[in-house]
Amino acid sequence: MQETIQLDLPPAEWTHVIRPKRGWFEFSFKELWGYRDLVSMFIRRDFVAVYKQTVLGPLWYLINPLASSLVFTVVFGKIARIPTDGVPPFLFYLSGITCWNYLATCVSGTASSFLTNSSLFGKVYFPRLISPVSTVISNLTAFSIQFLFLLLFVGVYAAQGMTVQPTWTMLLIPALILQIGLLGLGIGIMVSAATVKYRDFHFLVGFGIQLWMYASPIIYPASEVPARFRGLYSLNPIAPIIEAFRHCMIGTALPAAGSLMVSWLVTLSILFFGVLLFNRAEKNFMDVV
Repeated sequence: MQETIQLDLPPAEWTHVIRPKRGWFEFSFKELWGYRDLVSMFIRRDFVAVYKQTVLGPLWYLINPLASSLVFTVVFGKIARIPTDGVPPFLFYLSGITCWNYLATCVSGTASSFLTNSSLFGKVYFPRLISPVSTVISNLTAFSIQFLFLLLFVGVYAAQGMTVQPTWTMLLIPALILQIGLLGLGIGIMVSAATVKYRDFHFLVGFGIQLWMYASPIIYPASEVPARFRGLYSLNPIAPIIEAFRHCMIGTALPAAGSLMVSWLVTLSILFFGVLLFNRAEKNFMDVV
């Protein structure tokens, strides 16, 4: 006959309790901050994955904007003769592409958060928003390299006496980069939440980004936008950011303060609704993936 032994042990004290999210607004930034070490690991993972099995490595970060700027200079500057507000066409295009590349990589990277991390999401718990946030932060590496590349050319053109006038407003560039990151995060997680049920959105991302680029002042200045399209153009949140970035770097016209305020309002609204949709889709993701 077996004897049952009872041990008087103290009750277990749980350090972390995981419960399903039930409400739209059930989100904790404190929890997200608690997993900051995991964000660092994801950033290193993304950085290594970019260079894996490549010969040129980080040089690809420079080849992309350089080749695009040269093509735009020939096609739109020499052939189409689109004005660039009196600044060298190469610098005009390079400054716009530097901003746009950061936004495009943030949107495309965060838009596939659920799909690319589905195997990881099904094994261990952590705030799912960590994945897109780490993508936005890791893309700052590419932007920093391209930004230094742009500064080099600004210095070369300025030394040659070209009409390049960097201003003290360069101090505002970190705020512009922060806004681009928040905008890319908001749009990307909205698309990521939609792809949980409708995979069509995943295929539309690249096409949509390309169309959005031509609706933004990348290859043309804001002064060339016809008056009848001004109202629609003002709703594009990235447009005043690119204009302000060019003003800081090469001295083009500064956008109106009202357009910058509208851009921030649209950015924060997109981010707010993106977090809500992402938080909502997170609950049922593993059931429909």
